[in-house]
Amino acid sequence: DTSGRRSLRASDLTEEKEDVHRNPTEVKMSQIVLPCHANHCGELSVGQLLKWMDSTTRWMLLPHDRVTSSKVNRAFTSSMEVGIVARCEDLFSDRQWKVCRAFATFVARRTEAGKVQLKQVIPHTQEEQMEYSLAAERRRMRLIHAEIINDLLSSSSTQAAGECLEFDDAMPAERTRVESVELVLPPHANHQVSTFGGQIMAWMENVATIAASRLCNSHPTLRTIDMFHFRGPSHIGDRLVLKAIVNNAFKKSMEVGVCAEAYQGGEPLRHINSAFMTFEVLGSDKKPRTLPRIRPEPVDGKRRYQEAIARKKIRLDRKYIISCKHTEVPLSVPWDPSNQMYLSYNNASALKMMAARNNWVLSSEKKKVSLFTLEENQMLCFKVETHVDVPAEQVFLLLSDLRRRQEWDRHYKECELISQADEEDTIYRVVTPSVTRGARVQDFILLASRRRPCDASDPYLIALRSVTLPTHPPTEDFTRGEVLCAGFVIEEESNHVAKITYYNQATPGVLPYISNDIAGLSSSFYSTFLSCSQFLEKNKDNLSSDSPSAL
Repeated sequence: DTSGRRSLRASDLTEEKEDVHRNPTEVKMSQIVLPCHANHCGELSVGQLLKWMDSTTRWMLLPHDRVTSSKVNRAFTSSMEVGIVARCEDLFSDRQWKVCRAFATFVARRTEAGKVQLKQVIPHTQEEQMEYSLAAERRRMRLIHAEIINDLLSSSSTQAAGECLEFDDAMPAERTRVESVELVLPPHANHQVSTFGGQIMAWMENVATIAASRLCNSHPTLRTIDMFHFRGPSHIGDRLVLKAIVNNAFKKSMEVGVCAEAYQGGEPLRHINSAFMTFEVLGSDKKPRTLPRIRPEPVDGKRRYQEAIARKKIRLDRKYIISCKHTEVPLSVPWDPSNQMYLSYNNASALKMMAARNNWVLSSEKKKVSLFTLEENQMLCFKVETHVDVPAEQVFLLLSDLRRRQEWDRHYKECELISQADEEDTIYRVVTPSVTRGARVQDFILLASRRRPCDASDPYLIALRSVTLPTHPPTEDFTRGEVLCAGFVIEEESNHVAKITYYNQATPGVLPYISNDIAGLSSSFYSTFLSCSQFLEKNKDNLSSDSPSAL
């Protein structure tokens, strides 16, 4: 809005009410959106937004230059994650809304003494605890992102979808190619003469927009940015060569690939950044319009064309998994190798988010086995907590193999290992007895995602959720039950004592097994976890070599 009515505020994602807790690294920056910041529609330019978001994160990181401790989402050994949220407010009506959300990863530079090692952060609030836990999952996904793309490209379904069909009306991708050169001047750099990341991102967004407009002959709208990957620094005096091309045009969206290269004098080009941006073209009804087809260049063009399909599939998988609410049926989502990584991420993240809740209510307790409940948004969750005289790692290894759970849990009648997807993900079919006389027994198809601690402050994790497999459809002999979120969090209390917490988001298929305990009519939870403790103590030195947990 170029009237000056609106201002933009960017801050880190750990924002809390000021009267409760204020994160010492939290930075808020407010800006008036002026005509010079706007695009052709009078809306805030995405490039300007990226510059402001980058500025906010750098103000937040200033304390890290002076003190090794940090209060961002999470600090790893030599890197840290910063969460950013941008909000807009109408100054005349005081209406506020979220514009976008992003996560930035910063890596500490080596010093003369060697590699910098950051101190661990201490989350104080429920929100900080949740982001702290999820930061480890996001880091894992970033590290294997290239692996996921390669796996998708090697799959037969993606290869078939990626075949470049010839259409007479298709536009050659070469016609969308854009190249621009920018000179890095002092206003574009920080006190260390390194080019501001936000400035580079703004230049990249500019050439990507031009490339997209060449395909659609209209003003495109940027919807998502896959990732800005800074491969190296740039400094004052560098010439930045910015290149963009439309990689693929889907029915109502297109992906533009952008790269930035730097050089000084006669030196060779240095690849310093790359990103993939998704654009749409909105009609007068504000809905996406159908786009022209694209004809990729041979070799590299076809590779980019197929990679764009793989990235689109990852985005669609992510949206589908996130969109499955607890009120929807079915709760489970299809599993296949192409969406395994994100489904595993979502599985572990959901359990971490449940564990980060701090408003649990103690329902009953018997001999140091405690049952807690949590009612929120018309949903019931419960957790059972106990301690065992067994090292945490041994507990993790023993509980990881669900086939052995029937040795201590009477609710597990049968358990069959269906697929060992990899070292961290296993799919099981579990049969449970009926708790209602005359009713059919239930079966579940469960994905078990295991996580070892990322660092000393992390627990061991075994996350469970239902998935759908075409090889194991529901049958007339069983009632197909579904688990939305469940699992174990195992914390090391000492070298020989572990704290075990079992969580479950009570779905209709699970609730009958615990309802009497929650209502206070029985204490079967105690006998179950007493049996679990006895099982762990008996088998702590006797792990099976063929168990998936021993891989």
